[in-house]
Amino acid sequence: MTPSLYAIFLFGLSTLTAATNFTQVFEWQDEWDFNWPSEAKRTQALEDGTFKPEKIEARYMAVYGTRIFLSLNKYSNYLPVSLVSLPTISASSASPKLTTFPSWDMNEYGNCNKIEEASGLQVDSIGRLWVLDSGSDNCKAKLWTIDLINNDHTEFIHRFSFHYYMHDLVLDETPNGTFAYIARWYRKHIVVFSLERNQSWIVDTLGIRANFVSLSPKEEPRQLYLGHYQSNETYFISVATLRNETRYANPRLIGKWTAIPYRMLMDNHGTAYAAFLEKNYIHSWNTSQPFREQSFHEVAGLNSYWPFTFALDQNGTLWMTVFDEERKPKYRLLKAAAAFMASPELDAASGGETQKRILIDSSVFFAVLLAMAIP
Repeated sequence: MTPSLYAIFLFGLSTLTAATNFTQVFEWQDEWDFNWPSEAKRTQALEDGTFKPEKIEARYMAVYGTRIFLSLNKYSNYLPVSLVSLPTISASSASPKLTTFPSWDMNEYGNCNKIEEASGLQVDSIGRLWVLDSGSDNCKAKLWTIDLINNDHTEFIHRFSFHYYMHDLVLDETPNGTFAYIARWYRKHIVVFSLERNQSWIVDTLGIRANFVSLSPKEEPRQLYLGHYQSNETYFISVATLRNETRYANPRLIGKWTAIPYRMLMDNHGTAYAAFLEKNYIHSWNTSQPFREQSFHEVAGLNSYWPFTFALDQNGTLWMTVFDEERKPKYRLLKAAAAFMASPELDAASGGETQKRILIDSSVFFAVLLAMAIP
């Protein structure tokens, strides 16, 4: 085989082994910054210590339309806001700044009637952004909805009986009402909220400290998956019992990851994507099959405690931020269209059609290559 044909062969092999085609949307060489009401306010915040750009880190994400919503790690009083948005596209060549969401006025730590410390985010089927709010010393945790279709109309919908430690949530939209299942840091329970009843209740998880929650696809019976704090174990609970106001649940072990996940996202095919503390990769698992961890995406040399934040939009596109504590660019925004997410897990969910297409394409490719190699 000639050197040129050998190079073509290697190129073809590399395209076949690539699992996921991520496209970079934006990158930020240095720290993020906000779109401030005025430069004077920014200067004042820098001087009094209420704004430290190096402390901006994304924790949770939701996507709807042409906007990405991020909740930020507050680090006490080092940031003036905890909920922001980014555009999915920009007419400018410069990467956009963070826009406080829904407004500067609606973000105020210590004010019980404002968003104090946003955490978990989800968008429901009618375009409402659900926002968990951990509250503060003087204000109990709460839950907001923001109507993304109706001029970002913001509505406070529930105040919980406790303070702090809000983590993650998933939404269960049923013909009989909408439920939110909520994980709290370090707590041996999950919280269930019923929108129609405007009621919440605590469900004891019998020693399991849920550090993430993820919901199986809409086909019944649905399962709620949860991780165990500082553990690689993943458990599941029947959603039917949670809807019926049970106060106790018995999580059942379903599998163990190779590292400790802090976030697990589920797509409509039942494929779970997990990100891990201090790891430079995301792994996946087809939940319709026995637990088997698969590689999905890896960033060489990435060093960060909480490296990835990700969410799916209504079209099935996966959006992801990558945070690097040591190298530049410090932040990147990536996306992968659903059609290109051809990991082994996604292929299993599609009945093997992805691999069949790859095999057919590769057969044609190598047939042409062989014909070129024959004198």
